[in-house]
Amino acid sequence: MFTKSAVLLALPVFAAAQYGYAPPSNPGPTTSAAASVPSAPPSSGNQINVDVAPNGSLVYNPSNITATPGTQITFYFPGGPLAHSVTQSSFQNPCTYLQANGSAAAGFDSGLVTASTFTINVTDSSPVWFHCKQITHCGTGMVGSINAPATGNTFDAFVQAAKALGSNAPTDDATAVVTGGLHAVASATPSSDVGTSPGGSGGNSSSASKVAVSGFALLSAVIGAMMV
Repeated sequence: MFTKSAVLLALPVFAAAQYGYAPPSNPGPTTSAAASVPSAPPSSGNQINVDVAPNGSLVYNPSNITATPGTQITFYFPGGPLAHSVTQSSFQNPCTYLQANGSAAAGFDSGLVTASTFTINVTDSSPVWFHCKQITHCGTGMVGSINAPATGNTFDAFVQAAKALGSNAPTDDATAVVTGGLHAVASATPSSDVGTSPGGSGGNSSSASKVAVSGFALLSAVIGAMMV
């Protein structure tokens, strides 16, 4: 018979599953290898390309971007088991998703994805702040900016504000995928050839959310066993 301790043991599994962590398994033979998105190509003109977590480092490269209105910025997410995001926030709350406020629009959010690209269009010269909402990443300084001021609320100050939160950084919804944005707008959800959106059509059934369903099923089974 299961006890409360069994539920407590299952909870970390469920929480980890929501954010793209999963225990190793033996998947057996596969019919095709998972495709991967290459590193960001060189930027040119009004197109800026950004590597997300290059070589496993918890940064965006470049992370402090200067862009004129009309510039498109495309983020290239690596393949692999660990998902990342590009989630708009604010200077005051570097690790918190930017909710709509009065007439101000809500921020963009790629959701936690792998082997994908995500493009935003810069609409004016105001500062834009963003972070990775994977567990612990923002608190270690995985943040970025567009058109950050040279004094006052600088990019370096933004990084330090995120690091000051450390392990106390808030945790955003793992599966949300939100278009739109403030001062920089995403018109489509991430495109992917490995299932982040079905057929690359812009759906929001991410690989992270699929793993989360498995985690929830496990937790439900444990709780159900306790009721017997």
